Amino acid sequence: NPRMKIVDGKHTKFRCFSASQEALLPNVYKLRKGNYDALRASKNKDLLLMDSMPKDAGIIRISVGGDIFNAEYMWALWLLASGNPNILFYAYTKSSRYWIDVVNEMPILENFVLTASYGGRDDHMIAEHNLRSSKVVFSESEANILGLEIDHDDSHAARPDLRNQDFALLIHGIQPAGSEAAKALSALKGKGSYSRA
Repeated sequence: NPRMKIVDGKHTKFRCFSASQEALLPNVYKLRKGNYDALRASKNKDLLLMDSMPKDAGIIRISVGGDIFNAEYMWALWLLASGNPNILFYAYTKSSRYWIDVVNEMPILENFVLTASYGGRDDHMIAEHNLRSSKVVFSESEANILGLEIDHDDSHAARPDLRNQDFALLIHGIQPAGSEAAKALSALKGKGSYSRA
């Protein structure tokens, strides 16, 4: 197997931490690709999700290594959360169109919490539909200027009582050498998101 390599586009501001994981860890890529292929091919996505869910789950972060790729998948996730009210489901998504098309048409579920992530083709829909959002920032001062609290451990993303409050994530993951993102990550000295604040 040839080693995978990330190719940054000319407008890349920062890299997705999951893409970096997949390039470094081929088995992580294979597992995520297998899950994606199974979901794409399934005619009953909600049943497939139900069958693969851990029986003792308390909190599930949806699509850590990907995104909600179509309305059918979003619908299946909503059904899964609806049928499991004692489990908290949360997700980041750049696919605001499916959030609007599916979730906003259904009753709000206390245990299904979504966050729109800036940096995708649907960014214009975030403000237009008043979706709760997260923004990756390069410093604590940038978050302060934007008036956003920093979520260091996904606790903000997962809390149903904060479902209407935007927040920031400090730059994290492996960034392109010499980029502004890499310099910002270095300046944080281990204080980035998903680390102890």
